[in-house]
Amino acid sequence: MKFNVITLFPEFFESPLSAGLMGKALDSALVEVSLIDLRAYGEGRHKTTDDTPFGGGAGMVMKPGPVVEAIEAVRATDPETKVVLLTPQGEVFSHGRARALSRERSLTFVCGRYEGFDERIRSFVDFELSIGDFVLMGGEVAALTIMEAAARFVPGVLGDSSSTEEESHSIGLLEYPHYTRPREFRGMGVPEVLLSGNHAEIEKWRRARAVERTAKSRPDLLEMADLSAEELKAIEGGAKNE
Repeated sequence: MKFNVITLFPEFFESPLSAGLMGKALDSALVEVSLIDLRAYGEGRHKTTDDTPFGGGAGMVMKPGPVVEAIEAVRATDPETKVVLLTPQGEVFSHGRARALSRERSLTFVCGRYEGFDERIRSFVDFELSIGDFVLMGGEVAALTIMEAAARFVPGVLGDSSSTEEESHSIGLLEYPHYTRPREFRGMGVPEVLLSGNHAEIEKWRRARAVERTAKSRPDLLEMADLSAEELKAIEGGAKNE
């Protein structure tokens, strides 16, 4: 899978992409990342990429010329790529979206800065994504977030493919609690069922804790989860006891 990133700050990505599983994925050619310096497409002697907004207002706006030229340059060498505009106005990114994006051969992320993009740039992208209802100083963090989330679904990136099947959001629920050694830590123990060796009971306990945790922290997710009548009854009982 290939990621192209159009950014004013290519150096932003050097350390994150050299560490952990992303670094290993790049070294083993499971994932490829190409960083495109938007400044190279800037206008005039100073390579300008932003200007003041028509109609007035605070801040600067990303000019359409440099951004569109950078997009066209990427498409000239990578015609199958899907161009993603990273913006707070985009579709909110999700676990399901990450899985879908991992099936694409190539993605190109356009990272903004300042007050945002000239509206006409939207005519040259395939879709828009946001990583949440908040505003960052630029799209670089969002690009890293989406790249890592999508890359985890690329075969071979994770040592154990089942890791993506059991984690939070994969079945519409938050993930169950995890425990490891020691069995006792500062007066806190491990649930006995996890030490029993009874796999059926362990799975039952994990499912119940996942439902319980989701009901408490992300009740909105329960609308999409496949819950049994017993689980729905337990959720209703928990709500009444609060």
